This record gives sequence, C-alpha cells and structure tokens, in this order.
Amino acid sequence: MANYFSIILTVITITSGLLWLYDVMVLKPKRKAVISEVENKTTRALTDEQAERLAPQPKLMELSESIFPVIALVLVVRTVLYEPFQIPSGSMMPTLLKGDFILVEKYAYGIKDPVFQETIIETSKPDRGDVAVFKYPLEPNIDYIKRIVGLPGDRIIYRNKSLYIQPACAIGQKDCEEMKVVATKLKEDGKYFSGSSPLRTYNEDLRGISHDILIDPSVAPRTMMYFDQPGTRQDEWVVPEGYYFAMGDNRDNSRDSRYWGFVDEDLLVGEAVFIWMSFEMDRSRDSWLPTWVPTGVRFERLGSIE
Repeated sequence: MANYFSIILTVITITSGLLWLYDVMVLKPKRKAVISEVENKTTRALTDEQAERLAPQPKLMELSESIFPVIALVLVVRTVLYEPFQIPSGSMMPTLLKGDFILVEKYAYGIKDPVFQETIIETSKPDRGDVAVFKYPLEPNIDYIKRIVGLPGDRIIYRNKSLYIQPACAIGQKDCEEMKVVATKLKEDGKYFSGSSPLRTYNEDLRGISHDILIDPSVAPRTMMYFDQPGTRQDEWVVPEGYYFAMGDNRDNSRDSRYWGFVDEDLLVGEAVFIWMSFEMDRSRDSWLPTWVPTGVRFERLGSIE
C-alpha cells in the first residue's frame, strides 16, 4: 500500500506527542496551581477524585497521553525493525504461497525515515538468494517480493528456462569466474498447478543458497517480452552499480526483472525472514462466504523463510 500507512502513523504519532507535551508543559502546571490554591485555602489535601473534578484533564489531552507511547512504539518497530506483509499472489511459489503472512526485516538493507523513505543509517546490502521486498520500479506505490539473483556487476542469462550467472569481477582481479549455469535438480511433478497445468518442482542451488523453484513445461519461453538492455542479447543482462536483478521462484508465473529491468537499491524495503501465519484461500465462488475468508490454517508453513 505504498507509504500511506507510514505517513498516517507518523502524523498521528507527532500530533499526539505534541498534544501530550503541551499538556505536560502548559496545562498540567496550571491544573496543579488551581489545586494548590484550593488546598492552601482549605488547609487540607484534596483527594484524587476531588482534584479531578476541580481541574479536570481535557479529554483530548488524556487521549493523547494514552495513545502516544503505544503509537510511537508501533512506529519505531514498523520503521526500524519488522513490518508485516501479506503474500497476494503465487509468483514466489513454492517458497511463499498466497495467504502467507510474513515479517520483513526493515533494518536489513538500511534504516529509513518513515515518510520519505530516505536511508538514515547504512547497514548492509542484499545477498544473492535473499527474498526481498521492494517498491515496484515502474509503479513505486506497489510492494513487490522476489528473490535477489543478480548483484551489481553480475552478468545474468535466462535461456531455455535455465539461469546462468557470472559474478562481478573486481577491478584488478585476474582470476574472474566464468559464466556458469545455476544447478537444478528435479524433485517432483504435479504438487503445484497453474490453472490446470501441473508444474515441475526443482531444487535450485543459487551459488550455495538452496531453495525450490517451479517450472511450467507447457509455457514457451517469453524471450520477446524481456527487458531489452542496450549492448546485450535479448535474454542477457549486466546489473548496473546500485541495482539488483530479482526473479520469482515460480519462474513462468512471475513478472520480474526479466520483464521490467533492475531494482534500484533505494527502492529496497527489507528482507522477508519469517512466515508468522498462513491461511488457505481456496474458497469456491459459489460459497455463501466471501472469497477472502480463509478456509483453513497451514500451521506447517510457519517458520523461517529459506
């Protein structure tokens, strides 16, 4: 949902904080003065109930005092530590399924301000194999989640449904790695489907990062739809500095860097690290309940994201 929630949360936090501060610095001393004056005249201390009736705290200030610590804590946790996301599609199957609720580690790729999303503190950069959330480069108000397969300077080829990677060669480095195919091993057919088409599950070794991917044998390569980078072949890309190449694990059912290009590091939101809830969302359209109502809970999916 873009950054709207963060903006609203920030505005509420600042507003409630200022009201609470105004009450503490200005109104509360005035209330105390009124109470002290009465106590001096009566020569006895007022009870809390009497003091509240004599000099009540305005309802708005009372509300601000109550919500400010909670809202401020939520803002800090959501901005700096973790933010929850829901998986809306099957582009990252089998790693992530529609109906999974995940936690994204916000500080993994730098600490950003909650409004303008500018990096305040540098932390680390994405590693190859990370499952990352980022703003869709063509429409930054939409959050995308894909796996990072290409780092700055890498040469990437996706040909005949095989992924090839040549890691970046540092300046002055003599023994640079050659282009190599990413190793895959067939695991099973038919566990996952795209419509009525059974998908093949492969285990992919992304240079030391092992995870499963899906291939649809009924879909022909869509090479003519690939992002065209000047100076390279249609199915080949060189990742620029400050950018990353991201792909979905459901290779034939994912719109990713192959089709729209690279992910600017400024668009990175964080690393997906944990599935904290997973709902089955296969309710039929003729059900009397809305389709968004879950049909079950997949407890076996809860845990760390590989």
